[in-house]
Amino acid sequence: MSERSERLGIVMHGVTGRMGTNQHLVRSIVAIRQQGGVALADGRRVMPDPILIGRNADKVAALARANGIERWGTDLAAALANPADTVFFDAGTTQMRPQLLAQALRSGKHVYCEKPIATNLAEALEIAKLAKAAEARGLKHGAVQDKLFLPGLRKLDMLRRAGFFGRLLSVRIEFGYWVFEGDLQPIQRPSWNYRAEDGGGIILDMMCHWRYVLDNLFGEVQSVSCLGATHIPRRWDESGQAYVATADDAAYATLQLKGHGGEPVVAQVNSSWTTRVRRDDLVTFHVDGTHGSAVAGLQSCRAQSRVATPRPVWNPDVKQTMNFFEQWQEVPDTETYDNGFKIQWEAFIRHVAEDAPYRWNLVEGAKGVQLVEAALQSWRERRWIDVPPLAV
Repeated sequence: MSERSERLGIVMHGVTGRMGTNQHLVRSIVAIRQQGGVALADGRRVMPDPILIGRNADKVAALARANGIERWGTDLAAALANPADTVFFDAGTTQMRPQLLAQALRSGKHVYCEKPIATNLAEALEIAKLAKAAEARGLKHGAVQDKLFLPGLRKLDMLRRAGFFGRLLSVRIEFGYWVFEGDLQPIQRPSWNYRAEDGGGIILDMMCHWRYVLDNLFGEVQSVSCLGATHIPRRWDESGQAYVATADDAAYATLQLKGHGGEPVVAQVNSSWTTRVRRDDLVTFHVDGTHGSAVAGLQSCRAQSRVATPRPVWNPDVKQTMNFFEQWQEVPDTETYDNGFKIQWEAFIRHVAEDAPYRWNLVEGAKGVQLVEAALQSWRERRWIDVPPLAV
């Protein structure tokens, strides 16, 4: 490290899984190290120095070697006891997350974690309150809200801030793809995702995302009506063994929002691991307003203004000659878009190192779990559920 560089010790727990390895270790921490650390406002740089912690010594050691990480171990308590490592990150199982975050906070660590921050609202509120209290000791806390940094959504947000939509009317989110059952083709998602007893289920997994996307970009969630389903009741695991899928693999939700200008906004959100894709991307966000509409995917965004809106005429007896897809204008890349997980890691590191603003904390994470519980209650009771402001 140079004279202007400072070390930041990070205990990284649960990073041998798919998301932990690919997004948080390789594309975030390793990438930040390769670029020379995170630049601070005063010209200093902070260099992350991770220690990888996991239960399987062979897997953790191999992951560390593959990515040039010198430190690894299996003893989390010992890692948390090291005063030289001041940040704890968790991407392990959701069931253990509140306990691990509490342990880290009581050990005097800043905490950052994957979503959801808990499997139920009571535990989410408990850990959020503990984190808020720890602020008095100078401790920082954050939760991953990566989709806000997707290029497609950043372009959507730019349109919104420019007033392109006029009065916002509705949002439609279509997410998902066909996840192989495992009998014919090898699975592409971990089998625990489909076992409720292991913290699985698409409502728990995805409603946390949709809460912060809707709140930040389109309007505060006011109420939800949700129908879940377990469309595929039998799947095969990583070892080829059949098992009963006890978790929901699809969810169909309608939400009422209070737009940023106070206007009512309707959101329709379909999330499914049992759908075959015929759209531009694995997730699409379709926004309609009085003055314009836009459709975004992970990277791209296409818009259609009021004055460029075509005049179709309904006539089921005549073959449709309009190509509706060609009538939309691509929103260009006007800047370089970095990996969303890396962007948020850099923001959290600046928050820790120089108290830079950071709003994606565990209280915001608890809001995601609140919507999960409301959606599950709606499904269970077959009715609309209000989502009141969350008091922490």
